[in-house]
Amino acid sequence: MTDIDTALAQIKQQLNDKQYDQALLNITPQLVQYPEHAELWYLKSVCQRYLKLSDAAIESLQTLLALQPEYGRAFQELGHNFSALSRMQDAAEAYQQAVQRNNALPASWRGLAVALKQLGQEQEAAAALNQFQYLNKQAPILLSIASMRNEGRLYKAERLCRDFLQQHPHDPSAMRLLGLIGMDLGVLDDADFVLESCLELHPDFDQARIDFITVLQKRQQFKRAMEQANILLDKQPNNITALTAGGNAAMSIGDLELALTLFDRALLINANLQGVQLAKGHALKTAGDTSGAVDCYRKAYEIQSDFGDAYWSLANLKTYRFSDGEIKIMKNQLEVPTISLVDRYSICFALAKSLEDSGDYSQSFHYYQRGNQLKKQQIDYSAENNKRDTQLQIQVCTKNLFTVARGYEDKAPIFIVGLPRAGSTLLEQILSSHSMVEGTLELPNIPAMAHKLNGRRRRDEEPKYPGVLAELTPEQCLKLGRQYIEETRIHRTDTPFFIDKMPNNFRHIGLIKTILPNAKIIDARRHPLACCFSAFKQLFAEGQLFSYSLDDLAGYYIDYTQLMTHWDDVFPGAIHRVFYEQVVDDLELEVRRLLEYCQLPFEPQCLEFHKTRRAVRTASAEQVRQPLYRGGIDQWQNFAEQLDPLVVRLADVLSHYPCVDK
Repeated sequence: MTDIDTALAQIKQQLNDKQYDQALLNITPQLVQYPEHAELWYLKSVCQRYLKLSDAAIESLQTLLALQPEYGRAFQELGHNFSALSRMQDAAEAYQQAVQRNNALPASWRGLAVALKQLGQEQEAAAALNQFQYLNKQAPILLSIASMRNEGRLYKAERLCRDFLQQHPHDPSAMRLLGLIGMDLGVLDDADFVLESCLELHPDFDQARIDFITVLQKRQQFKRAMEQANILLDKQPNNITALTAGGNAAMSIGDLELALTLFDRALLINANLQGVQLAKGHALKTAGDTSGAVDCYRKAYEIQSDFGDAYWSLANLKTYRFSDGEIKIMKNQLEVPTISLVDRYSICFALAKSLEDSGDYSQSFHYYQRGNQLKKQQIDYSAENNKRDTQLQIQVCTKNLFTVARGYEDKAPIFIVGLPRAGSTLLEQILSSHSMVEGTLELPNIPAMAHKLNGRRRRDEEPKYPGVLAELTPEQCLKLGRQYIEETRIHRTDTPFFIDKMPNNFRHIGLIKTILPNAKIIDARRHPLACCFSAFKQLFAEGQLFSYSLDDLAGYYIDYTQLMTHWDDVFPGAIHRVFYEQVVDDLELEVRRLLEYCQLPFEPQCLEFHKTRRAVRTASAEQVRQPLYRGGIDQWQNFAEQLDPLVVRLADVLSHYPCVDK
């Protein structure tokens, strides 16, 4: 054991023996040597609380949270100390922060229930009490597993949960927990199976049903999600959680009217639900009601002043301009030490967009960089693994692999691939304006199929995919192609063609051509600096983990261009490339070329794509509802000085980019 480990063990033993004075004396010299040691600060605050030094404990916890803003138990300690000082509003807020970070803390739920009851919030207090009572009945090992999950120790949590289920095969809480861990790990088919099995055995387990709805939505099994939401709503038509789940499910199937009705019913019960206001805003934005969306997003941050998602949602409209007062509020919130990591980086991105709009490019870049650095703390991305996977595609998917005709010969799918923020939503909007083409979503089916072909492997294990493509029989390829067509049918009507606009499918063109040899593939390309910086400015709802570092973005763009060059060699003439700048310069010419490639007759409404009324869920929703303009092409040049490292990394691809001056 190291010296600090020995000291910690001694301090914890003294705490167990209730020797709080002695423990505190031992902590002080350790903090001199290790001033940023989070656990030491936590133990110090615990000693101070037991010694009834609540003000001093709060100071220690504020220092701790400045070091580790996501330390759930630190917020729990804050709640205990605020309660001891009869500061019940502060206590309630601290306990709320604790359970947001770690919802497996029974003491925080109990403290929250007490604080809310004293504040007169009876309904919310009852909900917190129910959660405490639920957790209090759980086996201690399940609470430990839940905490591991909340802290990101997923593989250990999964192993322990499976071990527990070996001993208690149908335990509902363990089944639910295993489903949640599967969702966190991205193994959505396993999560689907486990949660569905849980509900078959325990049909009244409403929380598991809510989690099941979430999994189904992630799998884009929207019809099934709506069916599950209806089960909840039939049982509890005035339950806010059921109404919110139903609204989200209805939005997913495109029934925006029903979604708005359910959100409004929830808000009639309690108008101070910032999450529901946000969800309603998203529904209105999708429907094209920008002013209504703005109103909801504003109400959301008025309810909770540090609600970063509300500010970012306003900024993400791309057309909203923050007032001086709103900018001041956001800057003030960033000075609050207890603000969550998610709220902190969301506000950074919103502030950066606002400052960019006002022409303060230096400060704008400061906040973009700060937001990206904070977000990167939360993700796990390996540029080395991405390069490895790219080279595997090049090595495995040679011309020889595709000499034998295989797959399902359906001509309906049109894949739009590329990097995010490269113009794929614009191309989708143009094509879906055609009478014979239907726009759908960024469908997860191809990545999910690749994930399944790879088997359950950790990142440090040798991938099975794409090598497994060479092992597929013609019958298996036919089955997989037909499976894709059948699974995606839920998103389509009876139009002859449909669009799958999942940009990262460029990684899977070999798989696509193996199972769907007649599929059309369009590569949306944009100037490397414009594309990379636009992604750097975007806080994505999920995925795109490479986008939170300029260095990672440059590496990803290089890997992308190398792989696309390889696909051009393997499938000569099969991939149609569209350069964003050329679309802006001569829309009609590029639209005619696009339609000719798709073997579609020219239709003039494709030139007036901005008039096409359809639900658009991506970050470009407002932009594709406006005519084309050149303003977005050169925006990156306002940050030319800060982007110089990107210029150096991308020198080679910049020298080959055809559309603008180098």
